[in-house]
Amino acid sequence: MLKKWLREPLVHFLFIGGLLFLVYSLQNDGFSDQSKRIVFTKADINRLSMMWQKQRQRPPTQAELKGLIEQQIREQVMYREALAMGLDKNDSIVRRRLAQKVEFISADIAGLVEPAEADLANYLAAHPDMFEIPARISFVQVYLSTDKRGARTPEDATRLLATLEKAGPNADNTEFGDRFMLGQQHENVTEFEVARLFGKAFAHELFTLSGSNWQGPVVSGYGQHLVRIDNKTAARQPELKTVQDKVRDEWMNQQRRTVDKAFYQSLRQRYEIVIEDPMLITPVQKETTASAG
Repeated sequence: MLKKWLREPLVHFLFIGGLLFLVYSLQNDGFSDQSKRIVFTKADINRLSMMWQKQRQRPPTQAELKGLIEQQIREQVMYREALAMGLDKNDSIVRRRLAQKVEFISADIAGLVEPAEADLANYLAAHPDMFEIPARISFVQVYLSTDKRGARTPEDATRLLATLEKAGPNADNTEFGDRFMLGQQHENVTEFEVARLFGKAFAHELFTLSGSNWQGPVVSGYGQHLVRIDNKTAARQPELKTVQDKVRDEWMNQQRRTVDKAFYQSLRQRYEIVIEDPMLITPVQKETTASAG
């Protein structure tokens, strides 16, 4: 049981998160103790040089590197003086930016653990709709305009259906029906693609039909259609190897959301929350307040 618990990704995330948060705290403490001292290590200088080279496709000259360092020094000086003057207080933009930086910590934590193949297989099995390969259909349609034919459209459709059946599959379908801007032949399309052309009701009914004979009429917003299905494949679940990258991305996104929620809750518990308007207190907070009383 313990071994299974220790293999849980969330346990790894929270453990790593605790370590990262401790490192951030120690770094911040060190900064406050030496707020008048600005140090650029060789690693800092290499980082600036690499960023320049990535942007300009060449290493910086000595003069350019000195300029980059001076720019960083200026930024540090202005930043520390702003903190000393309390300019960060009651500034919603600064507050939001700092909150985002803490949120980035939880995103970094989630990115540290790679899923095992078993994790991806389980995720694929648990979310079939997300990765399903949709059904596809190839069909021919002959259009009858209700605007043009009016009340006699159903009768014309019945008569034309018999004519099409008699003509056979090799007949020139363009000789039948009314002119239609979307064409007669549609190859290997999904229900979504059919709905985009003919409407959801038409697409839904079309995909319920079976057989290769002429059928209908199937009604759309344009009028009535006689249809012949040439090929149809059912929806199916893919093998993991064919969608592994997509499954991994979705698995990582879910872990980020899970870690972010757990990370925030662990931080929130360190604070006493006071909401002075009783109408805004959640049921959980009301229970906690009543228990405390």
